[in-house]
Amino acid sequence: MALDGIYLNFLVASANELLAGAKVDKIHQPSKNELVFIMRTRGGMHKLYFTADANSPRFCVVDSVPENPQTPPMLCMLFRKRLTGATLIGVEQYGLDRTVFFNFDAVNDIGDRVKLTLAVEIMAQHSNVILFGEDGRIVDALRRVDSETSSYRLVLPGAQYKLPPPQEKIDIRNAEPQDICDKIFSLSNQRLSSAILKTVQGVSPLISREIAYRVTYDDKSVSELLSEEKMSLLCEISALKTLVLNGNPKPSMVLDENNKPMEFSYIPITQYGSSYRLIEKENVFTLLEGFYSERDRVLRTRSKGTELFKQLDTVIERVVRKLNNQREDLRKCEDRDALRIKAELITASQYKLEKGNSIYEVENYYDNNSIMKIAVDPALSPSQNAQKLYKDYRKACTAENMLIKLIEEGENDLEYLESVKDMLLRSTLEREFSEIKDELVAQGFLKSKKSGKKQMKKQALAPLEFKTSQGLTVLVGRNNTQNDKLTFKMGKRGDMWLHSQKCPGSHVLLVNDGNGIPDDAIVEAAEIAAFYSSAKDGTVVTVDYTDVKNIKKPNGAKPGFVVYYTYYSVNVKPKDPSNN
Repeated sequence: MALDGIYLNFLVASANELLAGAKVDKIHQPSKNELVFIMRTRGGMHKLYFTADANSPRFCVVDSVPENPQTPPMLCMLFRKRLTGATLIGVEQYGLDRTVFFNFDAVNDIGDRVKLTLAVEIMAQHSNVILFGEDGRIVDALRRVDSETSSYRLVLPGAQYKLPPPQEKIDIRNAEPQDICDKIFSLSNQRLSSAILKTVQGVSPLISREIAYRVTYDDKSVSELLSEEKMSLLCEISALKTLVLNGNPKPSMVLDENNKPMEFSYIPITQYGSSYRLIEKENVFTLLEGFYSERDRVLRTRSKGTELFKQLDTVIERVVRKLNNQREDLRKCEDRDALRIKAELITASQYKLEKGNSIYEVENYYDNNSIMKIAVDPALSPSQNAQKLYKDYRKACTAENMLIKLIEEGENDLEYLESVKDMLLRSTLEREFSEIKDELVAQGFLKSKKSGKKQMKKQALAPLEFKTSQGLTVLVGRNNTQNDKLTFKMGKRGDMWLHSQKCPGSHVLLVNDGNGIPDDAIVEAAEIAAFYSSAKDGTVVTVDYTDVKNIKKPNGAKPGFVVYYTYYSVNVKPKDPSNN
């Protein structure tokens, strides 16, 4: 993992510089593994974010935080009781290990001043945030650990806090570079990167590989190192020690071929060559937030929407299965004329047919009087068999008309559900998930869970809002119900309506400020419409646009479904407006 002990060392220094003496103003718990402390300083308010998620454990001062749930969890209420109004005395790190302590000066229930410590343990699946008092007894933690989970230490209210097991590695700040290199050289059967990782405390596999690459342009075995390479390793270890002691990191991020964040570090990463792009960030906090923002959004969406995704996938699967059965039944109806012909031929030849035969041989006057064999019910008379075939023919005709209508309805349902899924994939807020679920319940695809408590009416979310470079407002619907409201209630004559062509997406409204809408603004709004569609990962997306007055909604149509005939189109590359 890239967030190693040395990076934490820089985070701790930055936190002390920015937050020392800050008071805890508010505490939120967006999810079971996250905490947000709103810290009040003389310079303003800062958001201190903690997460013990196994995929991205960290602490960071951030600009934006996850949505706060309407009902705070019990742990959040406990932390508010103990820490609201407390003063942050300082932040400390245990060696260069991945355990950091936030020390607070707080007041207990009877007004006495007490010291409380928030331990942040960055250890992959064992990550945790633990609050304990001066006596070392644990108040509570994001993740409780009982004796069945760990035999080494308990993390339970009232238990004594115990440090994680120490690593037998060298703290680069307190050792001579030559001694560190000698230790690395002693691991002669190891690859250089592996030997560095096992020797130096606080370095990640990424940094170990980077040092090995700078020394050998490869990852040689330690026993294969040449004398000049050993000298180069000594220089790299010395430079790393100087960097740590001086507290002068160079926060940088590696972007892959698709410009997506791949790695981050406190030193420039060169091991990936010219095929990857390196960008520098202002400080260690902005680097962390920039790296994890998109990843956290996806993970949070999956986590919060897991149940709804499953329900929606089940509904879609049911509709698809029903459609396939109806199409198969419709295919069978294509043979209905054969039933009519058989009935006519039996009727024409019934004077020479006898009851009790299972096969009738009749002359087919539709095919040059060739002999046709027709399987029939021997218990019925020729007239009755003919009537049975006529009846099957009429049923097939009726079924065809019904199936055509049912298939059309099913295809409309499937198109609607796919649009809902597209909206769901782009949702990040708890209220967005809630509104989409309410929409599915209202359309009869999900059942409403009834409770004895009277539910408070929730205030609907406002559409997403952005500005073009010309200063015009662009509104984006968050779900199909809001799409209808945006198009038919908020849109006024002269406003431009945009939507990705032939694929699910949000309705987008480019608001006319009274001075007309320039072409450049339409292109920017089209880029936004392309981004808020299922084609957001495409290179070029076709977007339709027209005056909002040209949009019509058929009677009985599903939310979000509209028709329009007068329109223009533009090809654009999807662009995230939040990155402007």
